[in-house]
Amino acid sequence: MEKRIVIKNETGLHARPAAMFVKEANQFESNIEIEANGKSGNGKSIMSIMSLGITKDTEITLKAKGHDESDAISALESFIEKQNH
Repeated sequence: MEKRIVIKNETGLHARPAAMFVKEANQFESNIEIEANGKSGNGKSIMSIMSLGITKDTEITLKAKGHDESDAISALESFIEKQNH
């Protein structure tokens, strides 16, 4: 399952939001991946997310694979939408 989202947060997905994203992602058993800027990274690793250089107006693709993938995508999409405001 996957979902495309545009990051609207002024600071993108930098250290603090990335750490909060990882905390949220680790609540799920599914494998979670983020694609951005032609690269992909593990959504459960802060270093992996930081290496993607996700800034404001970056379109990302969230991917989840596993038995709770739809819950994971829904929760992570909600998390990002809250960060965008």
